[in-house]
Amino acid sequence: MSAPPRVLLTGATGQLGRALIASAPGSIELIALGRRELDLADAEACREAVAWHRPDWVLNAGAYTAVDRAESEPELARAVNAAAPAAFAAALAGSGGRLLQVSTDFVFDGSQGHPYAPEQPPAPLGVYGATKAEGEHLALAALGPDRTCVLRTSWVYGPVGSNFCLTMLRLHRQRASEGQPLAVVADQVGCPTATAGLAAACWSAIGGSLTGLHHWCDAGVASWYDFAVAIGELGVARGLLSAAAEVVPIATSDYPTPARRPSYALLDCRTSRTALGLPARHWRTALAAVLKAMATPVA
Repeated sequence: MSAPPRVLLTGATGQLGRALIASAPGSIELIALGRRELDLADAEACREAVAWHRPDWVLNAGAYTAVDRAESEPELARAVNAAAPAAFAAALAGSGGRLLQVSTDFVFDGSQGHPYAPEQPPAPLGVYGATKAEGEHLALAALGPDRTCVLRTSWVYGPVGSNFCLTMLRLHRQRASEGQPLAVVADQVGCPTATAGLAAACWSAIGGSLTGLHHWCDAGVASWYDFAVAIGELGVARGLLSAAAEVVPIATSDYPTPARRPSYALLDCRTSRTALGLPARHWRTALAAVLKAMATPVA
């Protein structure tokens, strides 16, 4: 009997990492490493992790995701988002393993008015997107497209960690109690993606030995304003909020940030859904499932 596939997971304590651990197939041997066990800013440590554990796959779910802070910490963002996947890929090239690199819609500039296909060239607006795009390129160059799977996603959230959904639940509760509105950007369009569905896509990609460039997000279209309204409505329906605050749409120019965001970040997932054998799930349905699973209100 052959040994089960060995998967080295990075970012194990993050929101996606925790969803991946919770849904890991019983047919694999999972080596889950958080920041304490593996510092992704240390390229040599990444190479050593591959040499020590000899994984069949590295599932690189860890990343530097502080989009605005990356503008003032470009060296750290590049170390984690670009040098780490390059190091994994170089080590795997020698050991015979494969890499699943989780990436982002921020590799695109949002200037087109229809969903981005996987093969379109990246055109990032800021440091975060640029370092993630560089990580994709370096990994593919070091390991090749036949042993590398890049899976881009968008607007990730879940029941744990730090994300827009949990922030909005807290702000809905606060503003509703104060009788104050909640202002949210309405001119940035994308698709919220729940960690549970994204984790299922990652495991399907590994199970099917999927390689190349692919996109995965939940189905439908939303602005951050739409997402915030839905979080309030469904939060009340699920008993996580006693009342939702009024949500007021504002323009990106009314809420300046250090990093520019793509105004249109929809990803074309048609070929990926076929390759992964997973159905599309509307983002609002996924959001309802996430909130239903949250047993206690968010403080």
